[in-house]
Amino acid sequence: MTDKGKVKVGIIGSGFEADIHAESFRLMPEEAEVVAVASPTPGNAEKLAKKYGIPRFFTDYRKMLAEKDIEMVTIAAPNYLHAQMTSDIAAAGKHVVCEKPLCMTLEEADAMIDVCRKKGVLLMYAEELFFTPKYVKAKQMADQGAFGRVYMVKQSEKHFGPHADWFWNVEKSGGGVLMDMGCHGIAFCYWFLGRPKIKTVYCQMGTYVHADKTQGEDNSICILEFENGSVGVIEDSWARRGGMDDCIEVYGEGGVTYADLHMGNAMPTYSEYGYGYAVEKAPTTKGWSYPVFEELWNYGFPQEMHHFARCVRGKDQPQATGEDGRLVQEVLYAGYQSAGTGAKVALPFRPKGIKTPIQLWSKPCS
Repeated sequence: MTDKGKVKVGIIGSGFEADIHAESFRLMPEEAEVVAVASPTPGNAEKLAKKYGIPRFFTDYRKMLAEKDIEMVTIAAPNYLHAQMTSDIAAAGKHVVCEKPLCMTLEEADAMIDVCRKKGVLLMYAEELFFTPKYVKAKQMADQGAFGRVYMVKQSEKHFGPHADWFWNVEKSGGGVLMDMGCHGIAFCYWFLGRPKIKTVYCQMGTYVHADKTQGEDNSICILEFENGSVGVIEDSWARRGGMDDCIEVYGEGGVTYADLHMGNAMPTYSEYGYGYAVEKAPTTKGWSYPVFEELWNYGFPQEMHHFARCVRGKDQPQATGEDGRLVQEVLYAGYQSAGTGAKVALPFRPKGIKTPIQLWSKPCS
């Protein structure tokens, strides 16, 4: 591998998230370029390659890993595949960017971190909220003392359900909305507060709307108590109609701030007829809608991928690592255990024999 020029990137996946990865590299092309994409679904890799001018496409990601010029591979595949893919990528000597959540179990998380360390490659955890411009600005203000001592941080993400069918299958996803989106809020609160130790986790969840589709929860509330006395509140839903809602609230003894990811960058619009695209997860564009502009930039995806490419070149140190993903995985464990027992769960928490975190909710661990 060279230490000069643009980082050559391969993408595993061809769906919604893989498209975001490809578009993010296109928006910030200074540090990296996508040269290959792999997907087992016939025709999908080729379709994504044509859309973005990617020169190579594969139906077997292992064949893509044999391409010598590829230096970094992003994983945009179902959760249950992350661990094996990470091991294969590391064995090929390539750096790893793994979408959230990191994997299914703590054993997998430890193995992923270990294999990347042994092979001398980076394991970077794709948590875009560390790069979301509004949220980064809020953290900068907090770090400058704008709010005094911050005693509570809230992060909320809600819509009416995920894009791909595999999210509804807990054997492939590991859980419901807490696993899918709560991982964002856990990582965000931890990062925003300066990575203090997490003492306890309390969680309530239920399946209120989508019981016909999934054994997973479609609404969850999670409360984290930190060693420094601060509290993190994480609200997530697959049961909210009306499209995506993503926001934070920061409370300090000397101030407060609110950041809504969409409403501050949307155009209130009314249409009798509807139109193409408004915002992620919006079910219709007839009537009132709120089309956003520069959506991926507002989420932080291009900045995230740009940063990871710089890390490969040694220009930056990873802001989101495999260790961050592992901590999130442990909190997810504790969240499902708490929801199953109705009690707070103290960290560290490492139950044995778990295949999917949601087992701790449906069959609480003693």
